[in-house]
Amino acid sequence: MADISKPANDQANTLRNINMVKSDTVEANTEEPTNVYSITSGKGGVGKTAVVANLAYTLASMEKRVLILDADLGLANIDVVFGLSPTYNLNHFFTGEQSLADVMIEGPKGIKIIPAGSGVQNFTRLDGRQKMRLLDGLDSMHNHFDYVLIDTEAGISENVTYFNTAAQDILVVTTPEPTAITDAYALMKLLSTQYHEKKFNLVVNQIQNEDDALDVYRKLTMVANRYLDISIDFLGSIPEDKQMIDAIRKQKVICELFPTSRITQSFQQLASRICLEPSQNMPKGNLQFFWKKLLNMRG
Repeated sequence: MADISKPANDQANTLRNINMVKSDTVEANTEEPTNVYSITSGKGGVGKTAVVANLAYTLASMEKRVLILDADLGLANIDVVFGLSPTYNLNHFFTGEQSLADVMIEGPKGIKIIPAGSGVQNFTRLDGRQKMRLLDGLDSMHNHFDYVLIDTEAGISENVTYFNTAAQDILVVTTPEPTAITDAYALMKLLSTQYHEKKFNLVVNQIQNEDDALDVYRKLTMVANRYLDISIDFLGSIPEDKQMIDAIRKQKVICELFPTSRITQSFQQLASRICLEPSQNMPKGNLQFFWKKLLNMRG
């Protein structure tokens, strides 16, 4: 006698398999993207690395999973800011001695850090193979991050332009000093005219009052509107604070040492604005961090 329950069982199994596929698809499509910000500046000495470290600390305090990539491949110091002594760095990754996961270390609040080497000139200009290896290395890591902050070197070197174009969002740090403003504009001009970047975010550091920051923003937008086809979003300002020097000496971020200070409140406001920014879920091109993940998320 034929087993009449078999077709029913087959149908049930088929339906279960279809539901499992649908469930997996929904889960993959609802996964939050990784927001990648390059933190950059046209001029050194504007406090860019301090902005990266304190912004990362504040985002981590808001329960965000944060990764810092130190992209100053010749004069790295993000690990020094946190008082860390890494055994390995990106130099060991590029030479093939260590994987990216083995290079990564943990800082305060669970912040993950990929440190770069210091005083070594070999990788101050990455070739195409090294760039793709870094892209693939980040894509293959099983860690999921809400925010990746890339601390670029100052200036307009080839590495600077690469990391800025590989990030989803560009955050330019400047100060009210005329030379810093001029160099910030020069960086945005280069990225716009040569690399077709059209959107920039601005943070004005070391201000005396909010009018200083708004004045910098007005100057940059006025010149950009006249000569460049770009948009500049003002994300906030950070006041000048003598306690920052004390924090650097103690190798602690100022938001950790002085949690109720005015400068800590400024970083909290900056982090909140960044969290409210809409995610860029369209890859700009193949040479972009986590572009494979963005493509997968879009189905």
